[in-house]
Amino acid sequence: MDKEGRRDPEALLRTVEAAERAARRGELKIFLGYASGVGKSFRLFDEGRRRRERGEDVVVVAMQPEVPSEIDPLLRSLEIIPTRNVAGVPVIDVGAVLQRHPRVGLVDGLAYDNPPGSRHRKRYEDVEELLEAGVSVLTSINLEYIAEEQEFVRSVLGTAKSETVPEEFIDRADEVVVVDAPPDADTRIESTQLSQLRQRALLLTADVVDRQLEAYLGLHGVQSPWGTQERILVCMTPRANAAKMLASGRRNADRFHGELFAIYVLQENLTPEDLMALERNVTLARAQEAYVETLEGKDAIKTILEYARSHGITQIFVGHNLRRNWRTRLGGTPLDQLIRDAEGIDVRVFPQ
Repeated sequence: MDKEGRRDPEALLRTVEAAERAARRGELKIFLGYASGVGKSFRLFDEGRRRRERGEDVVVVAMQPEVPSEIDPLLRSLEIIPTRNVAGVPVIDVGAVLQRHPRVGLVDGLAYDNPPGSRHRKRYEDVEELLEAGVSVLTSINLEYIAEEQEFVRSVLGTAKSETVPEEFIDRADEVVVVDAPPDADTRIESTQLSQLRQRALLLTADVVDRQLEAYLGLHGVQSPWGTQERILVCMTPRANAAKMLASGRRNADRFHGELFAIYVLQENLTPEDLMALERNVTLARAQEAYVETLEGKDAIKTILEYARSHGITQIFVGHNLRRNWRTRLGGTPLDQLIRDAEGIDVRVFPQ
């Protein structure tokens, strides 16, 4: 917007051009597995079969070298465009696919390197050309083949893959589906490792959804100052168990790639013990890498909510003594007021 409140012409042009590119481009759907043998290929080809039965023009563009027996009946119902043999390696025949120009192409196994002499160095680059030509693609990949996940996978499994796809490509997908099924009996990965890989795959998918939302808002000119990640606010008092709230807040912030805040609203008539407790809580908050602030305000609840709204807080953590006297039973507690007035913000209560 300019100073007179009018739309920036250059920004408007970029928005129109982005909308036109999105309209021409094919859609990309990725079936993401957290380990081998969870059934990505079956989900991929089964969706292809169902789409074809609904009347969509669907063809198979690439398959894995070894096809599980349960997929054979699905393949018999689908048209297959044979891959090219380049130096003994099967490579997507991009030219043949573009000439056929189906509505949807199925690519089982996204993370392959093409041999020298191929149209592109990487299979995902073949897929990118198909998408730019307006062909939608359904494809599959395991977490361990995403480039930016290599360090994490190595820390869990002790090994990493050489053939990878950049996370940037995954982020551009229109839909990412985690194939969340137990792996087959042949897998040699321990259950604890599988759990770590599964959680990582779910987080990656959540990140993709966040970026899709941000891109959508940007395309439609909607400003989103805080993004969609969690922003957690821990409210500290001398008697609250800040250590427990801060530890939980940090875990949740890390899990959802969010931020952790900790505040204290100044109170009157604090004892030396209260001041020591507050100082200890501030030290704990800084140890958890929280943004720490001390606030002033006659109405503590109003002060907390004003801070929360100005900082885009999504969750408020508070401690609460469950014992009530007759006054609080009649008039309600400050916690009741906080929950009542915190519209759009989750309030999590930690009993003290």
